[in-house]
Amino acid sequence: MNADLAAARGVIKRDGTVVVFNPEKIVTAIKKAWLDVFKGVGGQRMFDVAQRAAELVTVALLRDESRSNFHIEDIQDQVELQLMRMGEHELARGYIVYREQHAQVRASRHAASPEAPHQLTVIDGGMRRPLDLGALKALIASACENLGADVKPEPVLAETQRNLYDGVPMEEVYKAAILAARTLIEKDPGYSRATARLLMHTIRREILGEEVTQEQMQERYAEYFPRY
Repeated sequence: MNADLAAARGVIKRDGTVVVFNPEKIVTAIKKAWLDVFKGVGGQRMFDVAQRAAELVTVALLRDESRSNFHIEDIQDQVELQLMRMGEHELARGYIVYREQHAQVRASRHAASPEAPHQLTVIDGGMRRPLDLGALKALIASACENLGADVKPEPVLAETQRNLYDGVPMEEVYKAAILAARTLIEKDPGYSRATARLLMHTIRREILGEEVTQEQMQERYAEYFPRY
């Protein structure tokens, strides 16, 4: 695996913070699942399987050059997939149980002492400011408008938020929204138009230097083009 490429990527944790992508943590998680499945019996095969699975996961993740960061859940999904492809079905099932147990622990901790939601900040024009979630929701809702009952903004917003982290550049926020809409095209082709609308928004922002909605563009065209 390319260690330099891996080190250049980040992992978005569940609280929105970003840490350096470290394949050795994948190895460790797989070994823990192995020891749980096989009742503490490890050996060389455990190390070999964990190392090989981590390599396959890393290669699969790095194949997507459009992403500079990976959400922790995406990495764990890849671990399950690669273990299944390797024929390690019992270990894959054990890893799924391992994930679920940790999810239940997190849920219990949250129920015992719920924390206020973390306010993500973004870098916009060189300045750090809180993410305007309302504006992001409105943008995605506008992109999905009148595209049919099955083209909903909620899954696009959820996937977008899942891939954001504290201090993310605004350009990456819009890129995350575009990628989120694109992943839903298989579910409904209407999301292709939503994707195009979100892409058009980034183009307008780049050209005009400010946030302009599609509804505002009719007036802005009249103002902008006479200059040329």
